[in-house]
Amino acid sequence: MKGLYYFAIEGVIGAGKTSLARLLGEKLEAKLILEQSETNPYLDDFYRDPQRYAFQIQLFFLLSRYRQLLNLPQRDLFHKYLIADYIFVKDKIFAYLNLEQRDLVLYERVATLMEQELPKPDLVIYLQASTERLVTNIKKRKKSYEKHMSSEYIKRLNEAYNDFFFRYNETPLLVINASEIDFVHNEEDLNDLLQQILNPPTGMKYYVPRKT
Repeated sequence: MKGLYYFAIEGVIGAGKTSLARLLGEKLEAKLILEQSETNPYLDDFYRDPQRYAFQIQLFFLLSRYRQLLNLPQRDLFHKYLIADYIFVKDKIFAYLNLEQRDLVLYERVATLMEQELPKPDLVIYLQASTERLVTNIKKRKKSYEKHMSSEYIKRLNEAYNDFFFRYNETPLLVINASEIDFVHNEEDLNDLLQQILNPPTGMKYYVPRKT
């Protein structure tokens, strides 16, 4: 746990990133940095017509994430930890999945310059889940802009996330089998997960929750 201050939670839409961030924030009395996805004015348009609005939604997310992470709060007397429900570099997953080659070249130039200015987390937690579990969670959320999201898109996104984190080596990484854990409704699951987080790996660790 020594030196651990800033950690970020990642996963596909519906994996439980924000829910886990809020729960850990309460447990650890941590400062939260939550992505403001719903402020993106292109969300509804993108899920109705992905090809037409891919670049607009991507650029808006890139700029808003950059602004939010550029001046992260330093350690203070009131918060021992800083928890974010995303990492900046995950933006590239969506870019490579949705942008055409011409737009991708421009995006890559801008994103690479921005990335160099941002601090990296001390630990990244990747909530890995099956496509079926993700689709079920998304349906339960009943967010208006997600009703246009197809199961095929979630499947492709899930595969892209798994590939990205299979190759990820920028920070210590804790991969959680989120299909086998219910940290929202099960206190034991949450506490068990908390112990894994507070004893982070130096490289990559894959954690399968214990069966009860």
